[in-house]
Amino acid sequence: MSAYVHDFFFGVYPYIALAIFLFGSLARFEREQYTWKSDSSQLLKRGALRWGSNLFHIGILSLFFTHLFGLLTPPAVYHAMGVSTEFKQLLAVVVGAILGVVCLAGLLILIYRRISEPRLHATSRFSDWLTLFWILMVLSLGLLSIFTSAQHKDGSLMLVLGEWAQRIVTFRSGAAEVMAGVPWVYQWHMVLGMTLFLIFPFTRLVHVWSGFASVGYLGRAWQLVRSR
Repeated sequence: MSAYVHDFFFGVYPYIALAIFLFGSLARFEREQYTWKSDSSQLLKRGALRWGSNLFHIGILSLFFTHLFGLLTPPAVYHAMGVSTEFKQLLAVVVGAILGVVCLAGLLILIYRRISEPRLHATSRFSDWLTLFWILMVLSLGLLSIFTSAQHKDGSLMLVLGEWAQRIVTFRSGAAEVMAGVPWVYQWHMVLGMTLFLIFPFTRLVHVWSGFASVGYLGRAWQLVRSR
């Protein structure tokens, strides 16, 4: 990609995607609360849903948090815990591969289920197909990048990606320059991944917010029910 396109996608686009992700979600909750749901298809067809949904959700949520902490943790922090850069790289490759395969298996089950069942196919919206196949592209590129990561066992490439992410969240300049020379598979994986945050508020993915909010119920006082 040209220098201007590169600077846009890795210096400006992350902020556009995050802004739409946050404010778009807030606007949808404020204006269209009745659409704030997962639109579960369990009533239409239950078969294979449990396996597909569980594998997909376990995989994608685990991948999200491992990416989040893996990219945003400064090297000094895990070095202080006795973890070397090389070992962190190996751990990221192994764990990422396992979780990626788990997520892919669940996603393929969900896609096949939606394609093969006439009632599900008929009630699926464009946003449903967009979400499923966009995640499939992001996930496929992530799994493909494992082969490139295996060629950088010293963890140098992982440090570059972490430096980029940390510059973005701390609003430091030079983020786009850090990504110069990074293999294309990582660049496309990151651009498509950021775009997933951009389309998030306009799809059923918004129900993820409710899932995180439900953690608050763990500290909620007991509800007392008395018979009349």
